[in-house]
Amino acid sequence: MAGVWINWSGSIESRPAKMAEPASEDELCRLVQDASRSDLTVRAVGSGHSFVPLCPSDGLLLSLDGLYGIVGTDRELAIADIRAGTKIHDIGAPLREAGLAMEQMGDIDKQSIAGAISTGTHGTGRSIRNLSDQMVGGHLVTAEGEIVEIDEADAELLQAARVSLGSLGVLSQIRLRTVPTFRLHERTWTASIEECLSELDELIAANRHFEFFWASQRDRCLMKTLNPTDLPPDEMPGVKGEVIDHSDVIFPTERNSKFNEIEFALAAESGRDCFLEVRALMKTRHSDVEWPLEYRTLAADEAFLSPAFGRDTVTISAHQAAELPYDEFFADVEAIFRNHHGRPHWGKLHTHGAAELEALYPRWNDFLTVRDRLDPKGVFLNDYLRKILGL
Repeated sequence: MAGVWINWSGSIESRPAKMAEPASEDELCRLVQDASRSDLTVRAVGSGHSFVPLCPSDGLLLSLDGLYGIVGTDRELAIADIRAGTKIHDIGAPLREAGLAMEQMGDIDKQSIAGAISTGTHGTGRSIRNLSDQMVGGHLVTAEGEIVEIDEADAELLQAARVSLGSLGVLSQIRLRTVPTFRLHERTWTASIEECLSELDELIAANRHFEFFWASQRDRCLMKTLNPTDLPPDEMPGVKGEVIDHSDVIFPTERNSKFNEIEFALAAESGRDCFLEVRALMKTRHSDVEWPLEYRTLAADEAFLSPAFGRDTVTISAHQAAELPYDEFFADVEAIFRNHHGRPHWGKLHTHGAAELEALYPRWNDFLTVRDRLDPKGVFLNDYLRKILGL
C-alpha cells in the first residue's frame, strides 16, 4: 500500500512505493526480506520527531507502531525487553510496577524507544549518558529477513547499533539497562543572565540534572534542577516552582506547539563561550526569534556515532516555530557551532556532510565497517543517509 508520510513538525514528506505496519517480528522479517528481494530500499519510522530526512524511502516505509509493549522485565538483573515501536511515555508506568525505571529520559517522551536510541536522544546531567547507552542488547532484522542478536559479547556491534540512524537494519526489540524506581524533586525558577552564568558551574556540579532555557526577548533564564528524593509524590503543596513525583512523570515536558530545531554537542569546556556567541547573535541579527535556547549537559560515552563520544558534553539547542522560516537563523547558529567543533544532533537540522562528520568522530570508519558487514547492498539507506555517511 502506497501513501504519504509526514514528520511531526511537517518539515519532511515521504511518498514511498509501499507502506506497512507489521504486527509481529515474524511479519517484519518477511516484509524486509520481500523488499530486499524486490530491490526496494527499507526505512523504518517511529513518531517522526526527527527534523532531517532520516526516514523517507522511495521503497518500503515501515511503521513500528505495531511492535509495541514491554516483553518482560527482570528486577534482579535490572533489565527490560521492550518492542521497538513502544513510545517512551508508555514505558514508565509498567516499569514502575516492576520496581524499575529508565535511568534518564529526554524532555520529550513521544518518540519510539528505537528512534530515540538510534538518533542519540538525551536528557541532561553531567554524570549521565544519553538514552542509547541504556541499550545493552536487542534484535536487529537484516536485509535477509534474519534476526541478529545484539549483546555485550560483540562490543563492536553494540557500539555501532546504539546510535545507528537505522542504517544497520531494523531494530525490532531493545534490551534496556534499568535502575530501581526512584522519585525526583523538580525545582524551577527564573534568573538574570548574570546570575545564571555566575552560578552555572556550581549548579551543574551540585545537581543530578541541571538545565536552563534562555529567553532572548527578556534576556532571562528559566532554570531547572532535578534531584532524587525519598519524599513521596506531591510533598510540596503550595511551594511555587517545586514538585515531587515519579521519575518518568518528572522528566518529560509537555510540548504542544510544533517547532523545528538545531542542536549541537560541544566539548563541555566550550559550552559557555559558545552560548554567549549564540546569545549575541540572537540579540542582534536575529532579535525577532522568540523561541529560547536550551543548555544541557551530558556525560562522555563510547557509542561510535554518539555526539558525546569520548568527551563530556554541553548541548545547545535553538528552535523556531514550525510555521516560520528558519534557514537563515539556523545557518548563522550553525556557523558558531562549527567554530567550536560541535557535533550535530542526528535527528535535528544541520548541513554537515560525510567528510566533516568523519573528522568529528574518531570511530567513524569502524561504524562504516560494521554497517557494510550487515548491509553490503545498502538496503537500509536513503539518499540522505548516503550523503551524510559518504556512501
